[in-house]
Amino acid sequence: MKILIIGMQRDGKVSGTTYELIEAAKSLNGEITSALLGENPAESAQEIARRGGGKVLAISHPTLKYYNDEIYTNVLSEIVAKYSPDLVIGPASFYGKALMSRLAAKNGGAMASDCNGISADGDKVKVTRGSYGGSVISTISSSGDSPFFVSIRPKIFNESTEGSGEVVTESVSDDAFKARMEVKEAASQAAGQVSLTEADRIVSAGRGLKGPENLDMVKDLAKSLGAAFGASRAIVDAGWTEYANQVGQTGKTVNPKLYIAIGISGAIQHLVGMRTSQTIVAINKDKDAPIFNVASYGIVGDAFDMVPALTKKFKAELAD
Repeated sequence: MKILIIGMQRDGKVSGTTYELIEAAKSLNGEITSALLGENPAESAQEIARRGGGKVLAISHPTLKYYNDEIYTNVLSEIVAKYSPDLVIGPASFYGKALMSRLAAKNGGAMASDCNGISADGDKVKVTRGSYGGSVISTISSSGDSPFFVSIRPKIFNESTEGSGEVVTESVSDDAFKARMEVKEAASQAAGQVSLTEADRIVSAGRGLKGPENLDMVKDLAKSLGAAFGASRAIVDAGWTEYANQVGQTGKTVNPKLYIAIGISGAIQHLVGMRTSQTIVAINKDKDAPIFNVASYGIVGDAFDMVPALTKKFKAELAD
């Protein structure tokens, strides 16, 4: 089986999801090739090779300084045509989801998105993914007639830390770098802020916090845990915080090792975005809140008492 991994990077740093994809590919015992696009991706490509990325195709061009859907699709389509992979895998991240669907459409391949499991089934690939808000697990198998494009949810696999590989400088046609849209600037995330989609820990706030002036209390707890700050749609719609922090059906889908929901009732739209978290802790004074139905641990109590106490405890543990 020939596997093509789509590596992603930002500001010259390879995303951790790329190494998770390598670990997923290793489990299939296939021939691994990785593609990394960038303005100057040579150094990052070497790191991918050292961590098991197989043959790493380093593709450089000035237009690849910033992510561009059309250019990435054009370039990677030429790579798909040249290397004829049986399986193409990418991250189910904000950019990854858009890219993988474009690639599948342009290359006439089948597509399975946001998968949480992948395995070899003879000469075919079998993937699993949640459907109907995660209440049903679907199993999808490749047909083998065309490339199978799969986006894998972050934090399902561990990051590959070692392996063998080599870097190959790859070239594509000049036409591949032409697009109808030009990206001139990309705003970086604030320094020290943890990305929601890649975070191992997330602390989220909801309407139970009563007002935006109380969000700092939750952010302080998140900081004490080295966690990302999340939010329900209700408080985003109310203008308490930015949309970039929203977790849920119309926000970001996350899959951390620890998810703490504070003052969030647990509407289905929110649960869709976080219910696959490995450990869910809910803090709510309403013992009948739906969030407790999916929580690993539940604390029935006032967030204004519980959150400062937890923050104090975690900071003390860190100091020790």
